[in-house]
Amino acid sequence: MSSISLLPSFGSRRTGFLAFAAAFLALALGGVGTTYAQTVTITESETDYVLANGTITARVLKRNGDLASLKHRGVEMLTDRSGHAGGYWSHDATGGKQLISRITIDPKSNSGARAEVSVKGISGGKLMGHGPGVPAGAEGDLPVDIEIRWSLGKDDSGVYTYCTFDHPAEYPAGAFTEARFAAKLAATFDWMTVDAKRDKFYPATLREGDKYVYTAVQSENPAYGWSSTTTKTGVWLINSSVEYLSGGPTKVEFLCHRDTTPVAAPIVLNYWRSSHYGGADLAVAAGEKWTKTVGPFLLYVNTDGDPKALANDARNQWKKEAAKWPYDWVAGVDYPSRNERSTVKGRLVLSDPQAPAAKTPNLRVGLTPVAYTAPYTKPAANGTTPPARQVNWQTDAKHYQFWARGDESGAFSIPQVRPGKYTLRAMTDGVLGEFAQADVVVESGKTVDLGTLKWTPVRRGKQLWEVGVPNRNGSEFAGAENFWEPSLPLEYAKRFPGDVNFTVGKSDFRKDWFFQHVPHNENPAAKVEPFYGIRSAGRPTPYKIHFDLPAAARVDAILRLAICGGGAREISVSVNDQPAGKVDQLLVDGAITRHSIQALWYERELRIPAALLNAGANVVTLTVPGGPINNGVIYDYLRLELAEDARTSGL
Repeated sequence: MSSISLLPSFGSRRTGFLAFAAAFLALALGGVGTTYAQTVTITESETDYVLANGTITARVLKRNGDLASLKHRGVEMLTDRSGHAGGYWSHDATGGKQLISRITIDPKSNSGARAEVSVKGISGGKLMGHGPGVPAGAEGDLPVDIEIRWSLGKDDSGVYTYCTFDHPAEYPAGAFTEARFAAKLAATFDWMTVDAKRDKFYPATLREGDKYVYTAVQSENPAYGWSSTTTKTGVWLINSSVEYLSGGPTKVEFLCHRDTTPVAAPIVLNYWRSSHYGGADLAVAAGEKWTKTVGPFLLYVNTDGDPKALANDARNQWKKEAAKWPYDWVAGVDYPSRNERSTVKGRLVLSDPQAPAAKTPNLRVGLTPVAYTAPYTKPAANGTTPPARQVNWQTDAKHYQFWARGDESGAFSIPQVRPGKYTLRAMTDGVLGEFAQADVVVESGKTVDLGTLKWTPVRRGKQLWEVGVPNRNGSEFAGAENFWEPSLPLEYAKRFPGDVNFTVGKSDFRKDWFFQHVPHNENPAAKVEPFYGIRSAGRPTPYKIHFDLPAAARVDAILRLAICGGGAREISVSVNDQPAGKVDQLLVDGAITRHSIQALWYERELRIPAALLNAGANVVTLTVPGGPINNGVIYDYLRLELAEDARTSGL
């Protein structure tokens, strides 16, 4: 499917006929996906490079590293009519003291197997690049050298790109704003495939006002893009690895949407650092030597199929690309080769007396940078310097992360890990919290077998009740099946006019607990505004949890809330109509405003005095304050435990 050419351009009439016959026979025998490519060539002019292999033709501009044209079988895939034209890195090679363009892989040296070109901007300490929304000619973002490369192999039905950022120690401090790659596609593309639930016919005439309804978890969707119902062609972005993306395996991001210009061009994006859903940090200090290579990833083109078939082919291509990672043709940048990388393996064994039969479904194990403090390098609008931000794996864009799926027995193997020192982390459905083991040292080319690792989940004492499933999102709760619908915060008031009354042992959280705990709308005129969600205010919303105790509590209880998104600053808690305190210092990550089911995950606890608990019937009430309806909370999971463990005596 990907690049069949029925009319190859060979030298003689006989050769051309034989090639045509071979292609026809391949189709007859079911040889979909067969490629009949020529060798790769590079044509260089004063302004650009053109890389071509008979199927793909890519034109790269020397002045900034942009992809000005991407043609498949002579047909243009990109547009220049919607804002920034073509395919481009938001932080391009402009703004520095020197610009260098060169051929980094000459096809003449490898019999036409592969070509690669580079456009590199040397900062010299000047601010480089321009993040999304920054006008041309404005000051750049960060004092780094930026090298953008484009590569094409003779059998490729698409072009690879990657970008290396270098901050020498002599450069001043700085920090990235949003950073991404984007490709704006031709008007013929009218079917968008983000994930299994956002896979739809989406012509420009049907453009919706809010692009945030199409955000998705990056790591779960390594191949995504657009196809055309008329030309039977697709353009896909394929991440062979996610080691260079920010925020780990739970990061929600833009993958595709339509441009916000009047043309409404189809866009495919690869965000590697953003402010969305809690964002990610990348700050570099003066005197610090830092480098990072983002990519290579593939802009893949396929044809001769309907949107479903083209998307399936793109996913199959991802499997092929992942098997090649790391690519053996990358050299001269921060990119260890296969024999310099390592595999880290082991087996996690749960040790939880309150759940002795627990397994590890949906186990994700990762090697992450050590948590650190990132100072702000720019003053706030009022001239003051904001406090330093604590950065963990969920909010880090500066380093590499390596994650893999384990199995229900706890066994895991993380391949292709760069040398370095990491923290091993793990999370699995059904277990509150995460496993962490610091100081895992990975040496070049050496397998690391960590053996059996005991994972003892945190317990504060005997569990009294739980609501939901700890899985880092709110997917199991009522209303979550269509979480991206912007009107859902208004839907809560219609579905739960008397608010949530949940009885432990009787209620079903899949039906009786709405996934967004938001202020209760009482305004019939309230509506959704594009990009802002719902601005109107609602009244305070109590969620009540009813439960019984066989006898009066002799010790305090610990209310544990796992939160995975929201905009509320605090939750008031009462027990049996008596104030018990507040769960405060909640994070604001825009998960509700931007129509997601998850963003930053964290846990908060509140001690409930034993004197507030009754023998028999009890009710714990969690109240989100009144205010803008977006300012609510998405719970991952809730649990009440008796504080029987002496370690909690200081809580």
